[in-house]
Amino acid sequence: MADTKGEYYYGMGRRKTAVARVRLYPNGDGSITVNGKSAQAYFGTRETPLATMNAPLRLLDLGNAYTITVRVLGGGTSGQTGAIRHAVARALLRVNPEWKLTLRKAGYLTRDPRMKERKKPGLKRARKAPQYTKR
Repeated sequence: MADTKGEYYYGMGRRKTAVARVRLYPNGDGSITVNGKSAQAYFGTRETPLATMNAPLRLLDLGNAYTITVRVLGGGTSGQTGAIRHAVARALLRVNPEWKLTLRKAGYLTRDPRMKERKKPGLKRARKAPQYTKR
């Protein structure tokens, strides 16, 4: 797993239609780079996406122990942050397999199976039917 920046731990995560590939570089400064931009520049100034991505690190009290680089594609903001959280948790398992129980109990290792439901014929959306008229 050698790279020009040195040794790293890899994890891949998915949520909805988003796929994230994460690299954790040890002895980092806590910075997160998403698709070549800082996480604040990529997701905006809202705190929710940043908190979601950092959740596994906060759970294990790792704080700024790693520099994180992310390649994410597909989906929207919510799906991408969920995919990054999943990938970070999987990468942390490669760092220390003993964290598995803690991450599993918090639900960070489980791939969220919920997807957008498809539109059905005769309906306006997946479940919304046209208004019923008696006459």
